[in-house]
Amino acid sequence: MRVLLVDDEVDLAETIRDGLTPAGFAVDVVHDGTEGLWAATETPHGAYDVIILDIMLPGRNGYEVCRTLRRRRVWTPVLMLTAKDGEYDQADALDLGADDYLTKPFSFVVLVARLRALIRRGAPESPAVLAVGDLTLDPAERRVTRAGTPVAVTPREFALLEFLMRHRGQAMSKTAIIENVWDANFDGNPNIVEVYIGYLRKKIDHPFGRTALETVRGAGYRIAADGG
Repeated sequence: MRVLLVDDEVDLAETIRDGLTPAGFAVDVVHDGTEGLWAATETPHGAYDVIILDIMLPGRNGYEVCRTLRRRRVWTPVLMLTAKDGEYDQADALDLGADDYLTKPFSFVVLVARLRALIRRGAPESPAVLAVGDLTLDPAERRVTRAGTPVAVTPREFALLEFLMRHRGQAMSKTAIIENVWDANFDGNPNIVEVYIGYLRKKIDHPFGRTALETVRGAGYRIAADGG
């Protein structure tokens, strides 16, 4: 899932990115409010799943960014992450359209849980546990099963599988997959997607005699709506 992180503390932002990536998030980082607003409204290939927004930012502060997003009818869930912990600060953020508020310092366990909760609320059609046929993926528990049998996957494989399951039956291009599972600035070989599709097939399809992961010629990859 794709996250936009807007925070002017460069070291902290990189720490957050490093902490969220193994949990299956693709994180784009910007360091000022003006650039953050542009990224939240102009980024191609669809909206972000959630935005992490600091309050004290150069350019435009987090309050202004959040207010402007809501005025433009951008409803992407927003988590305010800031050192300002006063009750009026929290009330202002929520009144301006933020969906949650977390103060620094914070627990990564709590941050990840809150982000997943916001994403579920922002897309109510997406259940807490994803299921495609007898293939299940639990984002909170980081667990994949096929026909009741646990399947061990790497963090990147997990993120790829989660992305495809959230768009089951839809052909997803390599570009869309890279931007959501890797990140928008990935400059490696796009055939890495094909490599990881192969890894997943060896784990969730071949041992079970299934063909859930499909190659759609000229369009990309999809996971069969019935689980193969």
